[in-house]
Amino acid sequence: MQVSENVLLKSYNTFGIGAHARYFATFASVEDLMALTEQQQRSNLPRMILGGGSNILFTGDFNGWMLKNELKGITVVKEDNDYVYVKAGAGENWHGFVLHCIALQLGGLENLSLIPGNVGASPMQNIGAYGVEIKDVFHELEALHLDEHRVVTFNNADCQFGYRESVFKRQYRNQFAILSVTYRLSKKPHFNTSYGAINEELQRMNVQTLSIQAISQAVINIRSSKLPNPAEIGNAGSFFKNPTIPQEQYEALHAAFPQLVAYPVANNAFKLAAGWLIEQCGWKGYRKGDAGVHAKQALVLVNYGGATGKEIYQLSQEVVDSVQAKFGVELEREVNIL
Repeated sequence: MQVSENVLLKSYNTFGIGAHARYFATFASVEDLMALTEQQQRSNLPRMILGGGSNILFTGDFNGWMLKNELKGITVVKEDNDYVYVKAGAGENWHGFVLHCIALQLGGLENLSLIPGNVGASPMQNIGAYGVEIKDVFHELEALHLDEHRVVTFNNADCQFGYRESVFKRQYRNQFAILSVTYRLSKKPHFNTSYGAINEELQRMNVQTLSIQAISQAVINIRSSKLPNPAEIGNAGSFFKNPTIPQEQYEALHAAFPQLVAYPVANNAFKLAAGWLIEQCGWKGYRKGDAGVHAKQALVLVNYGGATGKEIYQLSQEVVDSVQAKFGVELEREVNIL
């Protein structure tokens, strides 16, 4: 457990932003994490738990303790007639974990293939794609209260999952470090192919017999065709959430913009496609210096190499302002800004 000073974070965030951390250390055990937080508390400097760095934008140096989660391990903790409960360390790579579960013929995660980041971020963000969210397969997690040094178990209700939200992004922000997550996966998968272009891709793949492997590969193909690889172009995936508006506002917008992309959700509300809104404002493919909007998916902001976090953030603000001006809809950032 080595603590380093003034560490460049460029390789620790998928945007490739060259910010620095005052102190940096990794932990692979609860004991190491507790020892590091004791040092952090004595220093009176802030702390941050870092996972895969795939949902964060550094707008400057971090004058505090950056503690990288490297807790590993995947185990089956129990099973019944219908489900297998699989526990994974929060530092496990998410896509690797999904492929591991698919190889075991366990269903539920296949629609979430190729999402960047680590296991620990999955409940924190309630990650979702192609009609599936973590809350649909989540069983429980263990987290360390960083000040009180006690391990707490959270069930599904405790996490207060919302759209890309959980209790860990709100009232418990920076209070807990997620240690492990247990998922309830199905022995008899229920295939979810109705969302997006999955069915079209399955047909293109000439899939004759539907399986979780086929759905996973279809999702991988779709994501690879639309989203830039962070190893090649810095990005954090979808930068903005899809906004939800009341029915009255939707009807007025639809009357003014008949091609509006939206779908109904609970409480007579409608969720709009943020990417469509941004594209209609002319941002798709826009580039200023090394900060830009991806040419294939307007929801993704990119760093072509030398952009600063402040430049990416400024671009995001211009996008927010233009969508507000054109549609009267305020976009919310999905990426965590630091």
